[in-house]
Amino acid sequence: METYIMFFSEIGKDDLPAVGGKGANLGEMSKGGLPVPPGFCITTSAYREFGDTSPEMAGFFRELDTVSPDRLDEVRRLGQRIREHLESIAMPEHIEDAILKAWRHNGEDKAYAVRSSATAEDLPTASFAGQQETYLNVRGEEQLLLAVQRCWASLFTERAIVYRAKNGFDHRSVFLSVVVQEMVFPEVSGIMFTADPITGRRQTVSIDASFGLGEALVSGLVSADLYQVRANTIIQKKVAVKKLAIYSLPEGGTVTRELSAEQQLAQALSDEEIVRLAALGRDIEHYYGSEQDIEWCLSGGNFYIVQSRPITSLYPVPQAADDQLHVFISLGHQQMMTDAMTPLAISLWRTMFPFGKQTGAVTESAALVGAGGRMFADPTQLLLMGPGRRILPSVIGGIDERMSSGLKQLLERSEFNRRPLPGVRSKTAQIVIPLLGKVAGNVLYRDVAGVAEQMGRVADNLIDRAKEEVERASGAEKVSAVQRNVSAVIPELFKHMLPIPLSGIVSLKLLERLTRRWLGETSWIAQLNKSLPHNATSEMGLMIGDLADEARKQPAVVHYLQTADDEHFLDGLANIRGGDRFYREIQRFLELYGMRCPGEIDIGNKRWREAPTLLVPSLISHIRSVSPGEHREKFAQGKREAEQAAEELLAKVERTPGGYVKKRILARLITVFRSVMGIREYPKYTFIRLFDIYKQAIMAEGAALQRANVIDDPQDVLFLKLDELAALLDHRFPGDVRELIAARRKTFELDKKRNPPRLVTSEGENVTGQHRNVQAPEGALTGTPVSAGSIEGIARVVLRPEEAQLSSDEIMIAPFTDPGWTPLFYAAKGLVMEVGGMMTHGAVVAREYGIPAVVGIDRATEIIKTGDRIRVDGTQGYVLILSRG
Repeated sequence: METYIMFFSEIGKDDLPAVGGKGANLGEMSKGGLPVPPGFCITTSAYREFGDTSPEMAGFFRELDTVSPDRLDEVRRLGQRIREHLESIAMPEHIEDAILKAWRHNGEDKAYAVRSSATAEDLPTASFAGQQETYLNVRGEEQLLLAVQRCWASLFTERAIVYRAKNGFDHRSVFLSVVVQEMVFPEVSGIMFTADPITGRRQTVSIDASFGLGEALVSGLVSADLYQVRANTIIQKKVAVKKLAIYSLPEGGTVTRELSAEQQLAQALSDEEIVRLAALGRDIEHYYGSEQDIEWCLSGGNFYIVQSRPITSLYPVPQAADDQLHVFISLGHQQMMTDAMTPLAISLWRTMFPFGKQTGAVTESAALVGAGGRMFADPTQLLLMGPGRRILPSVIGGIDERMSSGLKQLLERSEFNRRPLPGVRSKTAQIVIPLLGKVAGNVLYRDVAGVAEQMGRVADNLIDRAKEEVERASGAEKVSAVQRNVSAVIPELFKHMLPIPLSGIVSLKLLERLTRRWLGETSWIAQLNKSLPHNATSEMGLMIGDLADEARKQPAVVHYLQTADDEHFLDGLANIRGGDRFYREIQRFLELYGMRCPGEIDIGNKRWREAPTLLVPSLISHIRSVSPGEHREKFAQGKREAEQAAEELLAKVERTPGGYVKKRILARLITVFRSVMGIREYPKYTFIRLFDIYKQAIMAEGAALQRANVIDDPQDVLFLKLDELAALLDHRFPGDVRELIAARRKTFELDKKRNPPRLVTSEGENVTGQHRNVQAPEGALTGTPVSAGSIEGIARVVLRPEEAQLSSDEIMIAPFTDPGWTPLFYAAKGLVMEVGGMMTHGAVVAREYGIPAVVGIDRATEIIKTGDRIRVDGTQGYVLILSRG
C-alpha cells in the first residue's frame, strides 16, 4: 500500500525519493531537535498517482523532450498548458482523504505554509531552490487542496523546465512532494548563510533580515539588513531602508504594507539576537556537516528554522598543514589549464613538487594540495619573509595581474605578520642563491650561444634515465619507480634548466626599464619578442603548418582527415591518394610532439599520439585561413623585424649622452634575451615528455589490473593516487576499489562544473584582486593587455581546440590556452582569454605572432558570443562588443 503522508517526525535524510530535498531536510532538522515548526509531507507517490490519472501527460512529456531550453517563448507556452491541465483535473479521492486526515491531525484551525519539495532540489551537489511555488497563510480545506494541486502543477513552471533541461534531469524522473508546515507569524525573517556566499569565507556567518514574512526578501521586494558575525562577534552591520513588509491576513493569504518612517530605518534584529541566530546557524552547520543556506524567522523572541539546504556554490577549501591562515594560488591559472584534473594527475604533481616535504622524500607535498579537482600551491612561508613579500607578487604579476593584486591585499592583513617556520629561510636560500648566481652570470658575461644544445642534452639525459628506471620494473615496483623518478625532476630542472629562461625574463625586464629611462619609450620591445629561436612550442606550430601544407596538396587527404577516426587514423592513410607522404610527415610530428595535447598537465588527457584527430581542426583551419608557406614566411618576417628593431634601438641609444656604454649594455641584453627567451617552454616540454613515459607505464599496469578483473577499465587507474595504485598492485589495498573509483568519477564530473578561484585562503575566502585602471570606452570588458595593437573582427568562442575551425577574420575567445592550443594561433586575428598574464603561454605566443591580445577577462566565453563583431585593444587592455552576431 502506498504511503501518501509522512509527518516530519517520521522523515530522515534517506527519505528524499519520497519527500524531496526540502522535506527530507525538514525531517532531519526535526529529528535533530532544531526549532522547526511542525508539519507533514505529501509524498511523491501522491504526485505520481495524480499525474497518472491524466493520459494527456505522456504527450506533454514528449513535447518537453524536444523543446529547446533556449526558446523561452515555447517553454513558457508549453509550461502554461501543462499547469492549466494539471490544475483542472480532479484529485483522486483517496489521496484527498489522506491529506485532509493529516491536516486535521495536525490542527485544522491553524494556518499553514504549503511548499513544493522536488526530488531534484536542495541536494548536496545542486540547489534547485525557487523553481516551484510556495503558498503562505493557507487556511481551511478548500485553500489547502487548491495549494497542493498548484504546487504539483508548479513542477512545470518556465524556470523549472529550463533548469532541468540545462542540468540534464529527465522531466519524467523528477517528482514532487508537498510540504505542509504550520505558519509562524514572524516579526522578522530572512536568510542566513553559515559561510559568506560572496567571498566563500567559512568562519563568517552572513545574515539578511527584514520585517514580516521572508517572502518579501526572497522575491526581491525589499532590501534587507546585512549582518556578519565571526567568532561570536558582529564584524559588519548594514541597515537598509526597508519600505515594505509582507504580513499574514486573519482570513488567509498575505498583504504587503508600507512601514512607518521610523521602522524603515530601524535595525531588524538586535545585536543580541544577531549573535544568537549566528550560533544557531553554526549548530545547524555542525549537525549537517556542511555549510548551510538557512531560511529563518523570529516570533515572540524565539527563532524558527523553516528551511536549510547546502550552499552548493562554495568552492572546496584547500587543506592547510596547520591552523594558521594560509593562502593558496591556483596552479591551473599559472599553467593556463583551469579544467578539473584526475586524481592520478594531482597525485603525480604533488609527488613531483619538491617543497612542503623533506629533501629527497618520495611523498606527496603538503605545499601543493588538491581541491575541487584543481591544484593549489601554498606560498605562505615564502610570503612571511621580506624578500618573498616583495618579489613573489611581482613575479606572479607576469602570470596573472589579479592574482598578484589579491596577494598584495592579503599581505596587508595582520595574520601575515608572523614568522616563517624554522628552517624555511635557510632552505629557501640554498635554492635561490645559486639560482640567482647562475642567472646573473648568464645575463652579464656567460656565452649563451649554445644554451639550446645544453638544454637538449640535459633533457635527453632525464628522459633516458626515466625510461631505464621505469621500464625495467613491473607491478607495484613500476609505480614506485615513477614516484622516485618524478620526485627528482624539479630539483634537476632547477639546477640545470630554470636559470636559462629566467635569464631571458631578467634581460627583458632590464631592457624595458633601461629603454624607458634612456629613451622615454619601449616600442621596440614588442618587435624583439617576435620569432624567438629555440622555442619548442613555436617549432611545433610551424611543423603543424607544414603538415597542413602537405595535406592541401592532395584533396583526398583533406577529405580523409575530416572523416577519420583515432583507431584507424594512420593505417587509413595508406589507402588514400597522396596519403603515404602525409603519413611520413605526421609520423615524424608525432615522434616529436605526440605526447602533447590540450590540457597536457593532466596525465589523464588523451595525447595527440592516442587521439590524432584532435589535430584535425587546427589543420583544416590552417588550410582555410593561411596560404601555403605563409606560416614560415611570417616567422622569417618576424625574425627580420626583430633584427631591425634591435638595430634601430641600438642606433638611437648610441646618439644619447654616454651612448657607447648604453649601446653595449643594451646589445648584451638583446643578445641574451633573443638567445634564451625562446627556451622558456623547454622545461615544460621536458616534463611533458617524462609524463608520457609515466603514463605509458601506469596504463600498462591498468590493463593488467583489468585482465585480472580487479578494475573494469584501464582508465580507472586515473582515479587512484600513486600510493593507492601501488597498494592495489601489491594486493595491499584496503576496501572496495571499484566503489572508490565510482565515487571519484562522480566527484570528478561535479568538479568539472566548478569555477576555480585564482587565489583562496585556508578559510575558503576567494580573493579576486583587481586589474589596473584601464582607459576604455563605456561598456567595454577590461583585462590585462599582453600583446599590443587594436583589431576588429568576428568573435569565435573556442572552449576546446579540437572542436574549433577558425577563419581569417576571426578573433579567438578562449578560457585559457596552453601549448596544445598553439596550432590555432596562426589562423587567429586576435586573442581574448579569461585567465593569464604577460608571461603566460597565450600572451607570449600572441606577441610572437604579432596579434593583439587581452587576457584576464572573467566570463569572456559567456559574455562574448560567436559571431559578435568586437574590437580587441591589446595596448589599453579592453574588448568592446561592437554588434551582436
